[in-house]
Amino acid sequence: MARPQPPPWVHAAFLLCFLSLGGAIEIPMDPSIQNELSQPPTITKQSVKDHIVDPRDNILIECEAKGNPAPSFHWTRNSRFFNVAKDPRVSMRRRSGTLVIDFRSGGRPEEYEGEYQCFARNKFGTALSNRIRLQVSKSPLWPKENLDPVVVQEGAPLTLQCNPPPGLPSPVIFWMSSAMEPITQDKRVSQGHNGDLYFSNVMVQDMQTDYSCNARFHFTHTIQQKNPFTLKVLTNHPYNDSSLRNHPDMYSARGVAERTPTFMYPLGTASSQMVLRGMDLLLECIASGVPTPDIAWYKKGGDLPSHKAKFENFNKALRITNVSEEDSGEYFCLASNKMGSIRHTISVRVKAAPYWLDEPKNLILAPGEDGRLVCRANGNPKPTVQWMVNGEPLQSAPPNPNREVTGDTIIFRDTQISSRAVYQCNTSNEHGYLLANAFVSVLDVPPRMLSPRNQLIRVILYNRTRLDCPFFGSPIPTLRWFKNGQGSNLDGGNYHVYENGSLEIKMIRKEDQGIYTCVATNILGKAENQVRLEVKDPTRIYRMPEDQVAKRGTTVQLECRVKHDPSLKLTVSWMKDDEPLYIGNRMKKEDDSLTIFGVAERDQGSYTCVASTELDQDLAKAYLTVLADQTTPTNRLAALPKGRPDRPRDLELTDLAERSVRLTWIPGDDNNSPITDYVVQFEEDQFQPGVWHDHSKFPGSVNSAVLQLSPYVNYQFRVIAVNEVGSSHPSLPSERYRTSGAPPESNPSDVKGEGTRKNNMEITWTPMNATSAFGPNLRYIVKWRRRETRESWNNVTVWGSRYVVGPTPVYVPYEIRVQAENDFGKGPEPETVIGYSGEDYPRAAPTEVKVRVLNSTAISLQWNRVYSDTVQGQLREYRAYYWRESSLLKSLWVSQKRQQAGFPGDRLRGVVSRLFPYSNYKLEMVVVNGRGDGPLSETKEFTTPEGVPSAPRRFRVRQPSLQTISLEWDHPEHPNGILTGYSLRYLAFNGTKLGKQIVENFSPNQTKFTVQRADPVSRYRFTLSARTQVGSGEAVTEESPASPNEATPTAAYTNNQTDIATQGWFIGLMCAIALLVLILLIVCFIKRSRGGKYPVREKKDVPLGPEDPKEEDGSFDYSDEDNKPLQGSQTSLDGTIKQQESDDSLVDYGEGGEGQFNEDGSFIGQYTVKKDKEETEGNESSEATSPVNAIYSLA
Repeated sequence: MARPQPPPWVHAAFLLCFLSLGGAIEIPMDPSIQNELSQPPTITKQSVKDHIVDPRDNILIECEAKGNPAPSFHWTRNSRFFNVAKDPRVSMRRRSGTLVIDFRSGGRPEEYEGEYQCFARNKFGTALSNRIRLQVSKSPLWPKENLDPVVVQEGAPLTLQCNPPPGLPSPVIFWMSSAMEPITQDKRVSQGHNGDLYFSNVMVQDMQTDYSCNARFHFTHTIQQKNPFTLKVLTNHPYNDSSLRNHPDMYSARGVAERTPTFMYPLGTASSQMVLRGMDLLLECIASGVPTPDIAWYKKGGDLPSHKAKFENFNKALRITNVSEEDSGEYFCLASNKMGSIRHTISVRVKAAPYWLDEPKNLILAPGEDGRLVCRANGNPKPTVQWMVNGEPLQSAPPNPNREVTGDTIIFRDTQISSRAVYQCNTSNEHGYLLANAFVSVLDVPPRMLSPRNQLIRVILYNRTRLDCPFFGSPIPTLRWFKNGQGSNLDGGNYHVYENGSLEIKMIRKEDQGIYTCVATNILGKAENQVRLEVKDPTRIYRMPEDQVAKRGTTVQLECRVKHDPSLKLTVSWMKDDEPLYIGNRMKKEDDSLTIFGVAERDQGSYTCVASTELDQDLAKAYLTVLADQTTPTNRLAALPKGRPDRPRDLELTDLAERSVRLTWIPGDDNNSPITDYVVQFEEDQFQPGVWHDHSKFPGSVNSAVLQLSPYVNYQFRVIAVNEVGSSHPSLPSERYRTSGAPPESNPSDVKGEGTRKNNMEITWTPMNATSAFGPNLRYIVKWRRRETRESWNNVTVWGSRYVVGPTPVYVPYEIRVQAENDFGKGPEPETVIGYSGEDYPRAAPTEVKVRVLNSTAISLQWNRVYSDTVQGQLREYRAYYWRESSLLKSLWVSQKRQQAGFPGDRLRGVVSRLFPYSNYKLEMVVVNGRGDGPLSETKEFTTPEGVPSAPRRFRVRQPSLQTISLEWDHPEHPNGILTGYSLRYLAFNGTKLGKQIVENFSPNQTKFTVQRADPVSRYRFTLSARTQVGSGEAVTEESPASPNEATPTAAYTNNQTDIATQGWFIGLMCAIALLVLILLIVCFIKRSRGGKYPVREKKDVPLGPEDPKEEDGSFDYSDEDNKPLQGSQTSLDGTIKQQESDDSLVDYGEGGEGQFNEDGSFIGQYTVKKDKEETEGNESSEATSPVNAIYSLA
């Protein structure tokens, strides 16, 4: 059953394809037709050309074919008939040509090796398989041999040859020790592609194991092992010498002479290699030398194909996959170590076995038709083409006057039934062959319909649909459509007939309903089929659910009234928050509404009404807001929720005029928010049916307006109300009103003419919309002509929005005009727009390119302008391609990635900056237009002078102890010249205090330095830079880490510490305090000598403070006024003041004997003092030695 809007490829199986000569017929896949039509044989399955089999299994050579009648099979072996019936071991599968050779009763598979070919034959011709070369897999044993130990000097190169036995297919080679442990491979020791094991230089540790070559055979899954090699390395130092084992230069430490690289494989400086197109190219270079050389690969005159090139075997092999002709050329490998470098050039030639350009296809013709078979292949060397018919050379076949052979093409004229045959095309060169079968079948079949008869198709009004009528016949029938038995053919206007016979109706109307008949006709007869089309009204929701606000516990009803075609079954369903709604006990669903009883908070959300039939559906959405219980507000109007307005209703059209109409409507409820605007929208049913567009906007106080209209538009209007909450649902549409037509009053905009290819110009424009068409059959008159020649205008009428002019000269200006036209007339005269035909690549390169070095990172370029006619397009820019060929520092690897600098416009000079100093560069220039780059100019070489280096890398500052700071760094990433040394500037800092800057200069090889700290408190700031002869480069700055237990001193403390000791008042104060302490000591001794006593309360020990002020109660506080150091105290590293251990403290006393307190809180126990003090009792307490306690005694 047909469906509206099926894609054009739905019935691809029934499409008809046409060749340049006559119509070739494609047979439908319908089994009834396939079984009825006669057909020559076609090979459907066969074994590969090189068929290698396992000798332990039976041999299977596949050959299957189809045809009508079913084909029979026979075989040839080595070009001679192979009699299957005479060999009891050989049988052929039933209904197949597949050969089975059974060895269960004995026999040797090798006896059946050879070249086989299958022939499939029926009465209409013979098809051939490929020539299948049958070979039996072989895994010969390794010849037994006694291998003497290999004696080699340490550092010398060595090759251990594998020489595996020849297998079929070739075995996989790998090296192991006799203990079956894999041999570790690296850039010094590795296996070559030929299976040999190469040592670039032998080390004494290489004789710790032996070396055995292993061959794994694919079919037999066996591994054969060669007798192992044993190495004896002559050396000047034993391997267990630990002092040499970890030496940074192992070779010189072991007395091994350093050598420049030499190639172990391939030998010499040049070689050549041939590879077939589509295969993998493997290039290999293995070099010896001390130290082990590095291998790099290059291609002369270009870059390696990065998307398919990869490096293998530690860069010793280059593999390029899927080789094509552009991969031919000269490649070279560069082997280098610090002693020098050598290169080997490999000339690569890409040949090709034949590959198809046009493979011959089966040709099905009607009697009397013409056709052709084309067999076109390419290869290197160019392949030859040989035609055969039914397996015999064409030259020996019976002559056919209707057949003409011209090289790779056979032309058939006025074919008849007797022309049926199978043709073979064999194209071959020295690297291989291709064989293709293509049959020529001549059919005379009257038309027949392939779809069920009298289908019923139902379509919704105003939709697009397609009626299918698949058919078959030979000769290819012509197809015509008729409606309700009328004699006029349906094509054009609202109808379009596709090549496969389908009829498209662009927009269905009521009058399109009826019976459609498709008639297929050829010279042998005709066939017809009927399709009944029914047009149904669309499904529309005309009363939509509206947004509501409800209190919890109330009842809410959502309306959804639907209009639909009564002949279609309507289904109305509801969704909540875009999920199917479960209708519970609190809900009631009716045909036109949904009622919710006892609304709860969970009921809040969006509700969608879905009205659907089997052909279409319509949706409408509303949002339900649920309010919690609230007390009744005093201001009832203020408490009412505001909502979007209800939709306007009862639209009416009056005052109908040619270009205007009055629209009147009744406003809906504003829902407590005044309506501010009305938006009038329209829909037209010709260009965009069902799509609504804004027409005009009116104030909220208006409910009637005059609308200005465009010619030839079938209008339908609707109105939307707007308030501060939002927009209402659209009103129901008005009745339609069509205005009369008129010629267009404007032309399309954005007219452009641009080339998409070098020989065309595409003219495009923005098509006009429905309100600008002004009449039916809107089309565009496109005019163009060459600008300079002032030739007559070319013109064409176009229905779309583009037209391609061609062929055109390359990049020439055209004058372009695009004018609108409909059935009422033409639009105004269009403006002339200048366009250009397509660009081609520039033909010339800039000449006289001059390079002037400005500084170490920039050059100035100057060149001659190319002639304008060689640009072949719009000159976008002159572009310089440049790359860093090498650094003047021989050991520095550089990237040779191509970079570019563009100089827009017609300029003759420019500057290339951001170059690397001290480097060799190459540069080429091109002209660039819109198509791309032109040819390259001659290559210019230049050298940038020495520059300043980049910053040293990985500058690390460590603090292993409080006395030293360790610095380490790496050489700059970009030396930009010869390093002459490093400069280190550093200074100490403590808060805001900065010490004196110290400068150290180092040699270019020094990368470490240790700084002795002047004091344990200050931190250090280090600035390091590298130098060349030009000067110092970018600097890197680091600071020494802060110790975890260090505190940063405050600025006030630092300043006082710096300045207070030199102040006169401070010196005088210290002298006064010293005198006072002396007096107190004298008084203390006098008091002791009298034996006087003082209150127990005075024995309370108070820590020493910076001053001696006394509170009235006899207690003391510390004061940090002026932050003065105390006697008997010291300043810590972090600036805090600590008590000396020799001073008395509560801690000291607390460690003595137990003490007691009296009722008045005084201390009456014994005092205990550490260090060298002796314990005393009674009044002979050690406190008497304290000047502070002496003050108590005076009291």
